[in-house]
Order: sequence, then C-alpha cells, then structure tokens
Amino acid sequence: MFGTILLAGALALTLCAVLCYAARSVKMDHWGRIFTGLSFLGTSAASIYLMVLIFSNRFDIAYVASYSSAELPAVYKFSAFWAGQQGSFLLWLFIHAAAGLILASRQRIISAGMSIYMMLQALLTILVLAKSPFALQEMVVQNGTGLNPLLQDPWMAVHPPIIFAGYALLAVPLAYAAAALIMGQPSKEWLEQARRWALTAWAFLGAGIFIGGYWAYKVLGWGGFWGWDPVENSSLVPWLVAGIFVHVLRVARIREVALSMVHLSAIFAFSLVLYGTFLTRSGILGDFSVHSFSGTSIGLTIAVVNAIVLLAGLLLLIVRANKLPQGEMYPSYASREFAVLLGALLLVFIAAIIFLGMSMPLLTQLTGSPAAVDTGFYVRTTMPLAIVLLICLSYACLHTYGEARRVGDWKPLLVFLLLGAGTAVAAGIYEVLPLLLAGTGAMAAAASVLSWRKKALGFGGMLAHVGLGLSLCAMVLAGNGSQSVSQELTVDTPVQLLGHEVVYKGQRFADDMSAKYYRYTVDGREAEAQTKLHANGDDAAREPAIDRSVMGDVYIAPAPAKNTGRMELMLKRGKMDMDDQFAYRYEKVDIQPQPDGRFLVTADVAVTDGGTVEHVQPTILATQDGGTSQPVPVYDGQKRIRLTGVDGEQTQIRLEILPSIQEEAALPITASVSTKPYIWSLWLGSILVCLGTLAAVRR
Repeated sequence: MFGTILLAGALALTLCAVLCYAARSVKMDHWGRIFTGLSFLGTSAASIYLMVLIFSNRFDIAYVASYSSAELPAVYKFSAFWAGQQGSFLLWLFIHAAAGLILASRQRIISAGMSIYMMLQALLTILVLAKSPFALQEMVVQNGTGLNPLLQDPWMAVHPPIIFAGYALLAVPLAYAAAALIMGQPSKEWLEQARRWALTAWAFLGAGIFIGGYWAYKVLGWGGFWGWDPVENSSLVPWLVAGIFVHVLRVARIREVALSMVHLSAIFAFSLVLYGTFLTRSGILGDFSVHSFSGTSIGLTIAVVNAIVLLAGLLLLIVRANKLPQGEMYPSYASREFAVLLGALLLVFIAAIIFLGMSMPLLTQLTGSPAAVDTGFYVRTTMPLAIVLLICLSYACLHTYGEARRVGDWKPLLVFLLLGAGTAVAAGIYEVLPLLLAGTGAMAAAASVLSWRKKALGFGGMLAHVGLGLSLCAMVLAGNGSQSVSQELTVDTPVQLLGHEVVYKGQRFADDMSAKYYRYTVDGREAEAQTKLHANGDDAAREPAIDRSVMGDVYIAPAPAKNTGRMELMLKRGKMDMDDQFAYRYEKVDIQPQPDGRFLVTADVAVTDGGTVEHVQPTILATQDGGTSQPVPVYDGQKRIRLTGVDGEQTQIRLEILPSIQEEAALPITASVSTKPYIWSLWLGSILVCLGTLAAVRR
C-alpha cells in the first residue's frame, strides 16, 4: 500500500538522521538536518494521503470504513483523520516530525539531543506501522460506519490535535535533558530552551484536557466536567508531571543541585505519556472506560516502546548521577525554593495516587479479576493534598528566590481565604475539606496577584496561578454545590425547580429531520436540548439544554418520553392489520439495485380510515447488514409509517407506526434538572492557566 511505503520510507530516513547526528561532526550534522527534513516530508505525505483517502470515500481501506461515511460533513471527514487510534498515532507522529524540523532548522539543540529526538520519532513511526491506518478492509462495504454522533462536535474536532501536540512536544525537553546528561552540558546552555518547549507542551496538553472537560459538560448530559475516567487520567498524570518539570527547572536555574529532579521529571513526563497510551490503546480499559480502544493488538508494542524509553532514561540518569551538582536544594525553610520544591513533591504524590487509581484495572488483572476504583477514591485522597499545595503556592508567592526576601504579609490573604470559603457556604456547601479548598484557592489567586505587583512573579506565572486557584475554587462550587432533581414535564406547564421556574415548550424538528430539539424556558429565558437523529429517525446522541447566568448554569438533560406513541406491525401480503386509528394492508414490494451496491426497497401499503383508501410507498435503503428508512405521512400527517424490514420471500413486511409530528412534540417527558453554581469561573480559570503558560514562554 502506498501509505505504508511512505511510512516505511519515513522510518528509514529517520534512522539515517539518528546515525548522522550520533556521529557528532559538522558535516554529518548537515546530513542529519537533511534527513530530518526528508522524514518530515515522508510523514506529511502519508498524512495527506490518508486525508485524501477519507475525502475520496475509499471504503476499501479499513480505517476509512470505520470512521467515515459518504454522507459525513466535510468538517467531520477532516476530524475522522484522528478519530481512531491508527489515525491519532499518525497525527502524533506528524506533530512530532514537525517539531523535529523546527529543532533541526534552528540548531538550538546539540547533536546528541537531535539523535535522541529522532530515535523517539523512529519508535513512534514503528507504532504507526504496527497498527497501520492504510490496512485494507477485509470485507467489501459500500459505505463506511461514519463518525460517532457524539464526536460530531466542534470541540471534539479540536480536542485530539491539541492533546497530541502536548504529547509530541513533551519529547523535546526529554531530548534536551538526555543530551545534557550524555555530553555533560552546562545547565545555562539548555535549561532555557527546554523550559520554552516544556511550557508550550504544558499549555497545549492542559488546553486539550480542559476542552475535553468542556465537551463532556456540554454534550454528555450528566452535568460533570471530569469523571476520573482512566483515559481522562492518562492525560492528567503527564500534565501534572510536566508541571513538576517546569517548576523544578525554575529552581534549577537558581540552584543547579535541583538538576537531578529536572532530569527525573523530564523522563517520567514523556514515559507517562506512553504509559497512558498503552492503557488507552491496549484494550485493558475496555470494561472500565467510556472512551478507550478495546480489542486492539498494539498493546504489547506500546509497552515495549514505553519500557525502552523509561529504562534507558533512568539508566542514563543513574550512570551520570555522580556528574550532577551536589549540595543543598534550598537555603532555608523560609525561601521560595523550599516552597516550590515542597509543592513539586505534593504534585508527585497527587500524580502517584491518580496513577495508581487509573492503573488499578491492570494491577488487579495480574492477581485475578480486574477492578477499578470509584470517583470517591480520587476525591478523598487528592483534596487534602490540593489544599496543602495551594498553601505552598501562596507561601512561595510571598517570597523571592535566592535571598528569600518576603514581598508581602499573610494577613491580607486571610480575607480572601474567608471570602472563598464564604462563597462556598453561600452555595450550600458545609463540608470542611471543600470549604478549605475553596478558601485556599481564592487565597492562592490573591497571593499570585500580590507577588506580580511586587515584581516577584512574572505576568504569565501570575495568570496561570490565578487560573489554578480560580479553577479549584470553581470545582468546589460547581461540584459540591450542585443540586439535582428528576421531574416529569408537561408542555406549557410551569414547574418550580431548585429556585427556578422551568417551562417545557415541547419539541421541534430540524427541517431535514437530522435532529430534534426540546425547548424550555428557565425564568423566562429560552434554552434548547438537542437530540441528533440517525437516518431512520432513531435517537443518535443527546445534548442537554444549558441556561447560563452570572450565578451559574441551570442544566436540563431530557430523557425520551416513556410513551412514545409508536407501535410495530407485521403485515402479510394481502392481509390487513389495525392501530387505534387506521387499517393497513401490504399490497406488493419493489426492489431496485443501486449503483453503490445497496437496494432500494419500496413497499406499496394501502391505508384506510374506514371511508377512504390512501396508498403510500414507504422505502428502505437496504444493505447486507441493515438499512435506513424515513417515515412517510398518511392522511395529511395524522400518522407516519416507516418500513423497517422485508422477509426474504417478500411475503411479509415490518412497519413502524409513528404519531404525527405535532403529537410527538407535545408528549410529556422526564428531565434531570440541576444547578451548577458559578461554573463559568471554571472555564475562565482554565483559559487563564493556558494563556498564562503561553505568556510565560515569551518571558
């Protein structure tokens, strides 16, 4: 296959680059840069070719058949590129190769570092080849499965590329750190460049995590933004460890003795990316995660790659440990160095707890029946550590590096501690730990602003820390302060729920019948919940209605009506059957082959109200594994009928009888209504974290 040949060529060119850089000569470095550029071109060509296959509806390719379809909108055909694990690995490789091209062209990393980086690229290429997106489809299909309706959302179109940008860029600090160990490079020659790449990777990975959380809140209908799902945690843990790297690197620029922690965190940050990929892609989490890849065969390959990276990195660090600076990491307890390093240690504990929790299915599988921990495990174990972490952050902001000069007093910050806790009490929260988390979150944000005003903290750092404090405070308010109730709602009947007047206004349907909308007013403001529909009219994916205000969101997740008014009839040729209003008789059927290999089946059905007879022709576009059909109206839409099946001898058909659109729109429904106090502050805090991190890159 042409795509596989391109990838194989890219792998060969990458290995040539590895060898050239390993030679460590000016001439060979030049050739190394040429091979780096050529490997990027090979990877780009493979990526473009896959995109062409998707847009050309090449359903003879297994990946295209699994994640695209002829009728899929163009924007989601584009995102089908990374919808499956094969395409997402290729996306990861493409971003990694692009970063390698930037590194090679700017020549700000020594040859040993480029050799290591290209070796990581070779390992990623092997992963793509091991589960190729260019494999042929075993069975001939006329149309693809298409993208999961839940994933047909703008936020999910950008979430994976941003996540994989973070994954790919975390390889750069590892390459800098490993090269420094190999060559004994002074810290001043590589720390600043590694810091820039690490901050960029951290910002991208964080933005990807936050976008995923917003998508879950906006689309999934359960009202949460983080479910502590093992797949979610597999991206959170490397983000936390990358945060450790960024902060201990800052300490190392003042006190080089902290370099050992810098190297350790660089190794583990990228290794945990690979480990999280192993958990997600191996199928181990198939029974424990709502969005893992199950039934895959690439798990062992990823595990081997992960072991190579982790063991090689740790072995290198052990061998070169005696060459690293020795001494005290902080001058005194009353110093920013001590507070930052203590905060880093707390992040280590938090990351280790989450790592243990997300790995529990794997660990328990080794001893017997696999099992997973519940959400409460994470909350109980990480909340106390988060509170102490925020106190450390506040303490660090009040001091400077080096001479440990204090730039502010504790007492004004206590006002913000009480303000944060008081806001939580106003939201109906009375548990001690959540109150402390809300209070310390507000205090940390205030301390960051004070430190910036005293020129002890950069603008980017201030924004990121304010965002962190605001986000943790918002998690308490929107999580612990949320209230929920389930209520049956009747059209145009006002109901008082959780301090709000909710009126259900009925349903409306999109003109092309691709979606239906549940309409509400909340305190007089309009809000709609959307249900995407399959081609046959069945529900495909639901999105809740969200009424937003300064005080928070009112979140309404409707459930399908208990009594849909639908019924099913089995009609034999020439025989009659009835519903509550009409009688139906199956007359004949016509089957026409289509150019794409499907069959258009048209039934002739006579419908009578006892006085007149109306003939309708419902159709179904049939395939080997099913078909799609649309309801057709009878008697000016008083009922709708849909052809859902025909037996092999064409002596019997199956009809679904649906009520009129007006009747269906007026059916009562049950909805889960909940309040999310100040949830907007979580999204604001998340944005500030990412913007602050990117601003720090430019400092």
